[in-house]
Amino acid sequence: MPAWLIWLIAAGVLAIAETLSLDLVLLMLAVAALATAGAAALGAGVAIQVGVFAVVSLGMVAVVRPLAKRRLQLPSSEQTGIEGLKGRSAVVVRTVDQHGGRVRLAGEEWSAQAYDPLQVLPVGATVQVMEIRGATAVVWSHE
Repeated sequence: MPAWLIWLIAAGVLAIAETLSLDLVLLMLAVAALATAGAAALGAGVAIQVGVFAVVSLGMVAVVRPLAKRRLQLPSSEQTGIEGLKGRSAVVVRTVDQHGGRVRLAGEEWSAQAYDPLQVLPVGATVQVMEIRGATAVVWSHE
């Protein structure tokens, strides 16, 4: 079996294994194996192939991986899921008081409860989500 084919298979196995780890290290090694397969196809000896793999993998892990991880991460100020709903505005679609009601939040209708037990929030009022308790948005209006 030719060396370039072995490196190509190694690149494929590493790329597939990356889907399980999602850490980008195996993907960087897969790129290095792919580059080494090219060197082997051009007739490079075993020592050159090992050198190409070492240099390319080191460069990919040390330079490209940190850049890729930074690019793929959400800014720390961005919250997701339930945490991302806190502080957002919602519109009352069924009167909200301390016992319940409904609001439109992030394009969906949510059950709601007034944050201040004395507030009664009419239909059409814009409110702010103070917290999420289970599947209920606890809302408040400063008007």
